[in-house]
Amino acid sequence: MEVRDSLRLTQTCRTIAQLMGFDAPSDADEANPVVIETARNFFQGERVERVLLYNPDAIALWLYQKYTTRFIPVIQETNIAIPVLSVMPSVTPVCFASMYSGLNPQQHGILAYVKPVLTCDTLFDAAIRAGKKPVIISTKGDSITEIFKKRNMTYIECDTPDECNEKTLEVLKEDQFDVVLCYNANFDSTMHRYGPEADISLAQIDHNAHAFQMLAEAAKKTWEGKNAVFTFLPDHGCHEIDGNLGSHGLDMEEDMNIIHFYGFQKG
Repeated sequence: MEVRDSLRLTQTCRTIAQLMGFDAPSDADEANPVVIETARNFFQGERVERVLLYNPDAIALWLYQKYTTRFIPVIQETNIAIPVLSVMPSVTPVCFASMYSGLNPQQHGILAYVKPVLTCDTLFDAAIRAGKKPVIISTKGDSITEIFKKRNMTYIECDTPDECNEKTLEVLKEDQFDVVLCYNANFDSTMHRYGPEADISLAQIDHNAHAFQMLAEAAKKTWEGKNAVFTFLPDHGCHEIDGNLGSHGLDMEEDMNIIHFYGFQKG
């Protein structure tokens, strides 16, 4: 029997906005009730002042289920892990457009692996209207920067995922931004070439898990005394194809079911 996650990727946008106490884009999907209720209890109704959005590409729910111990660094830094359903086609620009606009692909308009600048309202637009300062840190030319460009915000483009992580550390220590997004494409790139379960690919999951832990710990130190949230938010999953290669983009459990982690710190 095929199982599909009941909570949705599109709920991420309003979830983050609601945690931070500003209005989400009006057409965005409802907030994730598991996150909101858990956070309400943890923060006792207070708003969140800072958010770390760590976006590792292509980490599927089945990878977490099969290789759970590789996620120990993520588990140690977070409070809840939530199965989430991605969108179709399950490819990077479509998924991140849905994650941060709260809209289905037919609404935001990215329906394939293309990278147009979104004209719809997004989490970043809403944050700017609320007086928040967001920053996106990614490798050059990647979807997550390209589709959210032309906003009055900061974009930092690096040559490698490791450089993205080092730059994110610098940004966190300077504490000039309220919403800090770091994107890592290393697992996606590797699994396409060698398959999701190749040793070299699984090592990239370890790399992502430890990168998140490093960033979360740095954020906790810098944001001590502030209400903060630390997230590990993949965009879609993946599956193996002929030739021991990896792929994604299909309407199947392996590509659609992902897992999101949220960690909380009370000021």
